[in-house]
Amino acid sequence: MSLLDEMNISVIEGNRDKVEELTRQALDQGIEVSTILNQGLIAPMDVVGQRFEVGELFIPEMIVAGEAMTRGLNVLSPLFKESGIKPQGTVVIGTVEGDRHSIGKSLASMMMEGAGFKITDLGEDVSPERFVKSVKEEGAQLVGMSALLTTTMLLMKTTIEALNEAGLLDKVKTLIGGAPITQEYADKIGADGYAPDAATGVKKARELVQALAA
Repeated sequence: MSLLDEMNISVIEGNRDKVEELTRQALDQGIEVSTILNQGLIAPMDVVGQRFEVGELFIPEMIVAGEAMTRGLNVLSPLFKESGIKPQGTVVIGTVEGDRHSIGKSLASMMMEGAGFKITDLGEDVSPERFVKSVKEEGAQLVGMSALLTTTMLLMKTTIEALNEAGLLDKVKTLIGGAPITQEYADKIGADGYAPDAATGVKKARELVQALAA
């Protein structure tokens, strides 16, 4: 079994210490940073997402896999600039104002990071103004918003309106999710995308960022 194959298995199993150790070994062996990233960390997270979609893995397993991937990513990230690695896109993500639920948002954040996006996670209870400010500061291509309450999901519309007022909607796409959210609601408020779960969120993020670049 190759070292990268072993990394794949360790990420999927959520073995954090092993992933960090194998990432360092791969660097010591002279394997290119981009190869370690794409074949050792991003590839298994894609597998995790696929297994989640068919019911073979569940949220707890996705979380530990994401944490393991992050341990490897932490080793590699200081080397990205000198290796010429660019993220797939920059995502600003947060739970909307008035809502303090974070599990779904945090999982989506980890999965997107594992897919090669640069993530700015604003956390919970994020005001429209903070979203706008962060998009400007980070030069983000995508805003991800989460809500678990029917009362707070209204802030998604307010945030999209704030982005529009700031003249940013031609530069950034919006993606929403959370328990009460539907495709119908996304269409109603003018969101560019809706994701019912973190794995779908990664796919939609890729689609939206690619569409923006087209």
